[in-house]
Amino acid sequence: MNHMQEPVNLNRSVKLGWLFKMAWRDSRRNRSRLFLFVSSIILGIAALVAIYSFGYNLRADIDNQAATLVGADLVISGNHAPEGKLQKLLDTLGSERSQERNFASMVLFTKSKSTRLVQIRALQGGYPYYGSIETVPAQASHNFRKGRYALIDASLMEQFNARINDSVKIGKLTFAVAGVLKQAPGQSGLAAGIAPVVYIPLQYLEETGLVDKGSRLNYNYYYKFNSKTNVDTLAAQLDKQQLDKANLHYETIQTRKENTGRVFGDLNRFLSLVGFVALLLGCIGVASATQIYVREKVASIAILRCLGIKASEAFLIFLIQIAGLGLIGSVVGAALGTAVQQLLPIVLKDFIPFDVSVTVSWLALGQGVVLGVIISVLFALLPLISIRNISPLNTLRSAFENAKTNRDPLRWLVYLLILGFMAGFSYLQLGSWQGSAAFTVAILIAFLILTFTAILLMRVMRLVMKASWSYLVRQGFANLYRPNNQTIILMVSIGLSTAFICLLIFVQSLLIKQVTLSASGNQPNMILFDIQTAQEKGVVDITDQYKMPVIQQVPIVTIRIDKINGKTAATLPKDSTYDDKRRAFGYEYRVTYRDKLISSEKIASGKWIGEAGNAQVIPVSVDERMANRLNLKLNDKVTFNVQGTLINTFVANMRKVNWNRLQTNFQVVFPTGVLEQAPQFHVLLTHVPSTEVSAKFQSAVVSKYPNVSIVDLGLVLTVLDEILNKIGYVIRFMSGFSIATGIIVLIASVRISKYQRIKESVLLRTLGGSRRQILWISALEYLFLGALSSLTGILLAVAGGWLLAKYTFDVPFDVNFLPAVILFGITVGLTIAIGLLNSRGVLNRPPLEVLRSDT
Repeated sequence: MNHMQEPVNLNRSVKLGWLFKMAWRDSRRNRSRLFLFVSSIILGIAALVAIYSFGYNLRADIDNQAATLVGADLVISGNHAPEGKLQKLLDTLGSERSQERNFASMVLFTKSKSTRLVQIRALQGGYPYYGSIETVPAQASHNFRKGRYALIDASLMEQFNARINDSVKIGKLTFAVAGVLKQAPGQSGLAAGIAPVVYIPLQYLEETGLVDKGSRLNYNYYYKFNSKTNVDTLAAQLDKQQLDKANLHYETIQTRKENTGRVFGDLNRFLSLVGFVALLLGCIGVASATQIYVREKVASIAILRCLGIKASEAFLIFLIQIAGLGLIGSVVGAALGTAVQQLLPIVLKDFIPFDVSVTVSWLALGQGVVLGVIISVLFALLPLISIRNISPLNTLRSAFENAKTNRDPLRWLVYLLILGFMAGFSYLQLGSWQGSAAFTVAILIAFLILTFTAILLMRVMRLVMKASWSYLVRQGFANLYRPNNQTIILMVSIGLSTAFICLLIFVQSLLIKQVTLSASGNQPNMILFDIQTAQEKGVVDITDQYKMPVIQQVPIVTIRIDKINGKTAATLPKDSTYDDKRRAFGYEYRVTYRDKLISSEKIASGKWIGEAGNAQVIPVSVDERMANRLNLKLNDKVTFNVQGTLINTFVANMRKVNWNRLQTNFQVVFPTGVLEQAPQFHVLLTHVPSTEVSAKFQSAVVSKYPNVSIVDLGLVLTVLDEILNKIGYVIRFMSGFSIATGIIVLIASVRISKYQRIKESVLLRTLGGSRRQILWISALEYLFLGALSSLTGILLAVAGGWLLAKYTFDVPFDVNFLPAVILFGITVGLTIAIGLLNSRGVLNRPPLEVLRSDT
């Protein structure tokens, strides 16, 4: 205490400068342990500053590069060509015009006889007007338009070992490969992996034979205007007058900015929430470190009170210390975050269709520093306000009494501030008060459960302790409830750290499992679609020829909604609550007809009717999600337009569909006896036993029926595996901040508790306790604490994962528990190891030396 004993004039008020001086002097002998306080928040602030910087740079780059993402000033698109006056009007727009047809189709590499489903983009004109189609060689992006040439995506070229000037067959025509497609406007690496792109000139599309009645084509029209034209105003007028009626849509550079910003804003909010988890773990470290630090300072504060310092002034001395340390930690974290942001564009490059800059964002740095100081002070307030209740009498008492602290009304104000901060910050990330409330309540429940478990543990151990037990066991377990125990602090900090980390692992497992398909046994692993009715028997014959089963044959009819309960899109109220229903009139629905349910469906409400009979109003089955989105109820009337023919129906039942099952699932199912004569195509599901048979089978089908598209799920699995590895890498990268922070909090919490155990250990040494006995006592205490707290945290993560699976992802809770078991072992091992390290300083030095240096 000599370092704090500066004379105080009791007849004058203490100046702020003196408080800062006392805070500085007191910190000099405590900097090693206060460093642990600082370290708890560094990684959390680093994660958030990196994410904020990335977000600001991303928004700036979207604004700067939106034109190259669209490639034109205006894009008008739809799944049918404009007709009549509208077509004539569109032909007059812009100073330059281009058009494109895109659709899914098979390509056949003639040299290797290999086939692959791709996205064909048949292009005419000078598009793109902004940016470029990047190819190797560079001139291929222009030269391919001059003849029967194709640009092939780089991933396809590599997969089939193709070379420039090789031939590919698309439909009935053969094209020479003019170049390798590296990048197209608005295309990300992820999109290329899912649907590789092949460009061909539009003038050869008809000759391919792939355009027929019922073909699923998308029509895109690209326009460039002079600088004086207000493109957004023009597009809005067109949409209001004619595009909306024709079920066509438009996109401008401004709308692309808004849509892209919204999509990547969601990504940034998700990343920010993951960073916030790391910061919350740091908050636990702040609270636990301050709690133990204040306990040690009771005697010093009591002496200051004897010297005439007011309770509020003693409180301010330590508040200044904590705020100063929070500022230091925030600055260090912000600097680290600035360095980490250089990695985020690399980690996320496959998900972003443009280059992201990595300039320093001073706004993000400032936000990180301010947030760090606020968090440091806010989460340190709970233990700090107890300083106000330390009286001069505490110099004569052996322990700090908490009676007054528990009744302190300021504690409840601090609780409300902390909850308000968590709710407000999570709302900024999620954009939803409901989601924010759920997140905050979940954290609160986890905290209360861990606290209750710790209190219950202390009471149970006090009751079950028996004199017949070994002395070492009694001492180890008694440490859990004796004065100055750290049971609650360690249970909460270790438990919440484990819960957060384990929940991240479970969520990753859930997401990955939902897109993992089974290609074993007789499960379908190949889908053939766009089979015309006249081709159905021929495709089945080829399938039988290769001794493959026909697992499913499904007819598909394309329809539109004309009326819902007598109302059309034009007669619906203009209220935003009707937006989903209004948009539904513009969609093309692909439906089927059958007389029974399949394995991925079950009736949620109503009655299944499999045959229409002579009904004038046809009973249909609607997917439950679609019904909720369009606010449909049982017996509601829906009029469908089946390619020019109106059919009156009513909602006979609603189905709960498992869309994660490998089945041909539909939003609307008709009974038999209605759509059999409607224009339709067919889908066939089969199982291919090997990659060799797959290649031969696909080649045979495509050679005879070039319009038939084939999805090889074995290949899809490979692509999905690559995508999931990339997604998993992003999740692991972001989770790394939480894991590292959790480890630091664990080290800090256990390490700081060293100063609570010094006197007990010294007393045992003085009474003749051996090094081995003290180690056993400490090991038992930390084994029990580490095991119980980490187990409780894992159980909380299991409960949280189950709730997310059921109510957020709507998937079965089927996860791998091995990582949780490994995490349990690591947590317990770290707790014991760090706990034993605490005792090393006491064991290696004489008791008197320890007391002089550490107390």
